[in-house]
Amino acid sequence: MTGSIDPALVARLSGEFTALGTQMGALGRDLDLLRRQVLEALPGDRAGEQPAPGAAGGVDGTGADVTGGAGGPGGQAVPGTVGGGRSDAASVASAGAGQTVPGRVSQETAAPGQAVHEGTRAHSVPPAGRFPGYAPAPGGYVPPASGYVPSAPGGYVPPAPGGYVPPGRPGVPFPGRPAYGAPPPQAWRRPPPAPRPPAPVRVNTTPWWQRDGMISRVLAVAGVAVTLIGVVMLLVLAAQAGLFGPVPRVVAGALFSAALVGAGLRVADRPGGRVGGIALAATGVAGAYLDVVAVTGVYDWLHPVPGFAVALGIAAGGVALALRWNSQPLAVLTVVGAALAAPFVTTAPVLLGFLVVAQLSCLPVHRMRDWPYLHLARTLPVVFATVAFIAVAGLSDARGHVGAVLAASIAVAVVGLAGTLLVQRIRPTDVTASYALAAAAAPLLVAPPTLLDRWPAVALAACYAAVLLAVAAAHLAPATRARTGITSHTAVVAAVLGAVALLEACVGGANTRTLALVLFLAALAFSGVAGHQRSRVAAVLGAAFAVLGGLVFLDDAGPAVLASRVLARDHLGIDTAVTALAGLAVLAATVWSLRRMSTAAGSAGAGNPVVWVATSVAALYLVSAAAVAVGVAAGGTDGFVVGHCVATILWMAGATGALFHGLRNLSAGSGAIVKVALGSGLLLTAAAIAKLFLFDLATLDGFVRVSAFLAVGVLLLLTGTRYARAFAEAGERAGRERDAVPSGAAPGVPGPAGDQSVSS
Repeated sequence: MTGSIDPALVARLSGEFTALGTQMGALGRDLDLLRRQVLEALPGDRAGEQPAPGAAGGVDGTGADVTGGAGGPGGQAVPGTVGGGRSDAASVASAGAGQTVPGRVSQETAAPGQAVHEGTRAHSVPPAGRFPGYAPAPGGYVPPASGYVPSAPGGYVPPAPGGYVPPGRPGVPFPGRPAYGAPPPQAWRRPPPAPRPPAPVRVNTTPWWQRDGMISRVLAVAGVAVTLIGVVMLLVLAAQAGLFGPVPRVVAGALFSAALVGAGLRVADRPGGRVGGIALAATGVAGAYLDVVAVTGVYDWLHPVPGFAVALGIAAGGVALALRWNSQPLAVLTVVGAALAAPFVTTAPVLLGFLVVAQLSCLPVHRMRDWPYLHLARTLPVVFATVAFIAVAGLSDARGHVGAVLAASIAVAVVGLAGTLLVQRIRPTDVTASYALAAAAAPLLVAPPTLLDRWPAVALAACYAAVLLAVAAAHLAPATRARTGITSHTAVVAAVLGAVALLEACVGGANTRTLALVLFLAALAFSGVAGHQRSRVAAVLGAAFAVLGGLVFLDDAGPAVLASRVLARDHLGIDTAVTALAGLAVLAATVWSLRRMSTAAGSAGAGNPVVWVATSVAALYLVSAAAVAVGVAAGGTDGFVVGHCVATILWMAGATGALFHGLRNLSAGSGAIVKVALGSGLLLTAAAIAKLFLFDLATLDGFVRVSAFLAVGVLLLLTGTRYARAFAEAGERAGRERDAVPSGAAPGVPGPAGDQSVSS
């Protein structure tokens, strides 16, 4: 390795190391002074201590010169300080003008290339008594504060983060070193607090009987039950034993109920008395309600109409008290207690009226409180009681109470529907209201076929179905949905209930010959709504009615009937043909609605092979039944034969249409619809040929048989010709596309769609 060392580089490095040594020496002296001042200040923590002799003057809070004077005897410079100028804040202890401390370099005496150091001038010493416990070190030197450089303009330079401010160059940081006299960066900051550990999941292992308020609630409910049993005994059993007269029993019951309500009001205001107050008030209100039931239903002192009014007032008072206390248990206990105890007082049909009154009294509560349990408490007792009365009236020969039971069923359904619609406008998420609607509809669905004759039952069921389906349809239209506030779950419940009522009307109004037609018409309506509104619920209901209609149609025109000439004459007619045509319309509407819903949802819906196969099989059977039924209805000995001939030709025509559809779309690719069309067309062709040789050849005769064979043969020739031509065209197109590929293209590149269709 050859070469020479640059003398200028060596000289520059020597100067830098010399300056660094000078700086380190100054730093060592300053640290030594700081150590001595700290040691001297530790024992002198006394207020008012005077500074040491020779201390310099200080500055006040504004930076003005407060005291002045020489730093040492004779105006000489104090060792460790630098002369040659005054500080910007105040006069400091210094030597005479132009004198410096040995070993330090000022701007006037600096040699070329030598570092200049004058950033370590002394601060002014605070006056005596300014800071209690402060005593400056001998010599008057005070280390500069963090970021304070007297030589800078203004006297202060903000310390640069992580930078070193060399003396004589204020405000210019040297990377990697902290500012002179400043603490290291981030040294004053506390470390971030450690993250708190997740709170442990507390599992309540306390037994339920030891939890706060549990035993009191159980005892309160038991007290309500036992007390109401006592009220029932007072009103009924005491009369049977002859202990009291009717008036003392009624008066005693009223006074006892009022006392219980008063005690509940008094106890509820005391600490810990809420549970007891609720139990006492609920017992009192229920007891008063039972007292009115006894006066009206047992002693006949009141007509049912004023009796219902008084009972409504008592129930409304109990509900108002529950609203005042914001207590759902009070409302539930009041309604349930009165409903469960009332049947022990009377079993007359007037009981249903009192239960309907209790159901009605709770409706205003749902506008102000979200109490889901109250929906069930006000609905289930009256539903069970009404259904029990319907069963008893239907099984017994006594039909005298049919009107009252039927009126109660209508009232329960109306109140249930009104309560649900009332709640939906305020709280759309209240699903319990929809459940209450479903429960309230049960009596009116059971009553018509049980209590009424055929046509009144059909009329009532049809009216109820119209109301419920109108509620469901109101949800489908955006305008009526916004106006009525009917939610999706309420619409679903109403649609299902309306479909059940409509099924009752269809079964009750149609006979065995027309039932399938009526069911197909209902299915057609539901399928139309499903396709127009893209409603899955309507599609499901339409499919259900279609399946039921298909089962009834198979019972009336089954395969055995279609294969026998005698049975066909007895069971088939023009009504069968009309029903079959209605079934074909249902199939078309179902496919259309499925296609619209699948298009909106982006799914395969109507393109599902299972749907196509099921639809094709059902359509094939309906076409055969319609052809045979028309032939039988036309009369004559050859009607049955002609019908089967037409059915065979229609089978082959359907197969031809399916094959033509698949071949026409063959060039577009091997989609699922093309595969299904070709497969079903070939299967239907095989089925038509099998029917022609296995059934028609043995059953048909004469010109009819000839017509069937000629028609099927011609369709087979057309289909075969079109099939061969379609694949030939596809092969020619694929060949042209292969010839159009550039010569430099690699072999084996996949061909276009036409080639793919041929290979598939």
